[in-house]
Amino acid sequence: MTKIKKLFAALYFLCAIHQLSGQELIKRVEPSNWWVGMYNPELQLIVYGNDISGAEIELDYPGVQVEKVHRVENANYLFLDLTIAKDTKPGTFDIMLQKNGKTLDSYTYKLKQRDTKLVKAQGINSSDFIYLLMPDRFANGDPKNDVVENMRENSLNRDSMYYRHGGDLQGVMDKLDYLQDLGVTAVWMTPVLTNDMEQASYHGYANTENYQIDPRLGSNDEYKRLGEELHKRQMKLVHDVVPNHVGLNHWTVLDKPMTDWVHQWDEYTNTTYKDQTIYDPYAAEADTKKMTDGWFVPSMPDMNQSNPFVQNYIIQSHIWWIEYAGIDGFRIDTYPYNDLDFMAKWSKSLNDEYPNFTCFGETWVHGVANQAYFTQGKTLGQPFDTHLQGVTDFQLQYAISDALNNKMDWTGGVNKLYTTLATDFVYQDPTRNVVFLDNHDMSRFFSVIGEDIDKYKSAMAWLLTTRGIPQIYYGAEILMKNFSDPDGKVRDDFSGGWPSDQKDKFSVEGRSEVENEMFSYLRKLANYRKNNAVLHTGKLIQFVPEEGVYVYFRYDNQKTVMIIMNTEDQQISLKTDRFSEMIKSHKKALDIMHNKTYDDITALSLLPKTTMILELQ
Repeated sequence: MTKIKKLFAALYFLCAIHQLSGQELIKRVEPSNWWVGMYNPELQLIVYGNDISGAEIELDYPGVQVEKVHRVENANYLFLDLTIAKDTKPGTFDIMLQKNGKTLDSYTYKLKQRDTKLVKAQGINSSDFIYLLMPDRFANGDPKNDVVENMRENSLNRDSMYYRHGGDLQGVMDKLDYLQDLGVTAVWMTPVLTNDMEQASYHGYANTENYQIDPRLGSNDEYKRLGEELHKRQMKLVHDVVPNHVGLNHWTVLDKPMTDWVHQWDEYTNTTYKDQTIYDPYAAEADTKKMTDGWFVPSMPDMNQSNPFVQNYIIQSHIWWIEYAGIDGFRIDTYPYNDLDFMAKWSKSLNDEYPNFTCFGETWVHGVANQAYFTQGKTLGQPFDTHLQGVTDFQLQYAISDALNNKMDWTGGVNKLYTTLATDFVYQDPTRNVVFLDNHDMSRFFSVIGEDIDKYKSAMAWLLTTRGIPQIYYGAEILMKNFSDPDGKVRDDFSGGWPSDQKDKFSVEGRSEVENEMFSYLRKLANYRKNNAVLHTGKLIQFVPEEGVYVYFRYDNQKTVMIIMNTEDQQISLKTDRFSEMIKSHKKALDIMHNKTYDDITALSLLPKTTMILELQ
C-alpha cells in the first residue's frame, strides 16, 4: 500500500510539473540575498513556488553546504538549511529544483560582500535625541508614488485621519537639515515595510512583506539612502520592528507554510492586553496564553514564535535590514505580547552579529516593576533574561503629566515624578530607557497640559535633562496639539510638508510668533544637550520635592548642571543651602536658556510653572 501511495504521489508531482511546463515554479526566495562573513554561518532560505515540495534541491557553490531540506505541511514551500563557510567568496549560485535528474526550475541567489564602508549598528544611547515621525504624515517629497496601482488601498485623502496622505521617504530626506538644526541626532519612523492592507495602511504596523519598503513611501534603495544621508549628518536611523504580528494579507499568511505559522484558535481570540498575566505568580495558564497568543486585532495575526521556522524568518529579516540599510537601532512594537523566550534568542542573535546594536521595546504598562520585568539582567528574578537594553518609559511619562497637571501631595503631583525615578534600582541600566512626553498613539502633550506654553517648556526642560534617551513626536517643536480620543487628530500632517500647504511651518516665516518661540527654545536646549556630555552620561542626584519645587543635578568631573522645576502657579523664592552637597564651592551659575549669569546663587527667584537649567560656575 505504501508503494502505491508513493507511486501516486510521484505521478501527481509529474502531472503538476507538466501542467506548469514553461512557467516559473519558484516564485520567491527569502531572504532575498545574504552576505559572506557573517558571525552566524547558518542561513535558512524559504523557497516558495507552485507545488514544489516533491522536488530535490541541487546547489553547487564553494563554501555553501546544504545541511537539510525541510518539506512542510504546505507543498508550496521548501525550507533550506545552509551553512556558509567563513572563507566563502561573494558571488551567485543557482538553486535548482530537480526531479529524476531533470532541472525543472532554478533561482539565482546572490551572496554579497559586506560593505565595510557602510555606517551601521552604532546603537542608540543617552547621547541621542530621537525624533519620532509618521512618514505618511510628515512630508511628501515624491507625489508620483502617492497612489500605486495593484495595491489594495489606493485612497488618498488628507482630510481623513484613516486614509493615506502621501508623505514618503523623499519627504523625510528633504527635511533632514531642518531636523539637524533642531538638534535631533536620531530619526525613528513608524514602520516602513509594505503594508498592503485594505484600510489604514498608512501606519505600517500590519506589514505584508518583510523585505520590501512600501512603494507608496519609496524603495529599498531610497531607505538605504536615507540611512546614508543621516549618517553624513552624524545622525542615526531607528527602525520600527513588529515581531509579534503581521498583516492579514502577509504573503505567508495568505498561503501559510504550516497551520501553526500563526497562533490558531477554534474561534477568533483577541489578546486581553493584560501584561500582568506574564509575571503574575498566581496567573492562570489560560489567561497567560490568551495574552500572548491572542491576536492583537482581527487584521493582525499573532506569529507563533515558538515555531523554529517562524523564529528564523523573523530574526533573519531583521539582521538583513541592519546589514542592508545601515540601521543603528530598533524600536520594538508591542513588546510584552511577544514570546519572551524567543525575544531573548532574538536579541542575542542581533548582538552576536552587531555587538553595539541596541533596541528599546514599547512597554505600555502601568507600574515600574511591570515595565522593568521586560528589561535585561533578570533584576526582578525573572526565569529568563530578555537581553532587552531599554524600554519606552511610560512610567515617567505618566509622572511628568501628573507633575505638571496636579498639585503636589504625598504621592501625587511632582512627588510622583520623584518617586518614579527613585525606583530606578529595578533596572540594570535605566539610562537606556527612552523618555518621552507623547507619541503617535497618545494625546499630544501640549493639549494634555492645557496648551500652557510655560508648562510645555518646563516639560521639555525636564525631558532633555533627566536620565535616559529623550524622544519627541513630530510637530512637538511647533506646538502641534489635539487629543487621541475622540477625534484622533494626533496624526495630523506637518504643515509645509506638501506643496499645496498654505503655511510652511518648517520655516521661520511660516510659523506664528509663539510657534517660533517654542521652536527656538527647544532648538537651543537640544543643541546644548548635544554638546554637553554631562547630560548624556553624567550622574543624577535628586532631592525630595518641597512646596511643589523639584531639584536635581547632573554632574561629572567637568560640569555640574542644576535643574529646578517649579510646578506651582506662583513665584517662589528658593534658598539653595539645602543643596550644598551638590553646589559645593560654586558661587555663580549660568542660566542656559536665557544666557543670564547669577553672581549669587544662595537664593533664587522661580517664576510660576517654569524650569531653570543652571550650569554652575
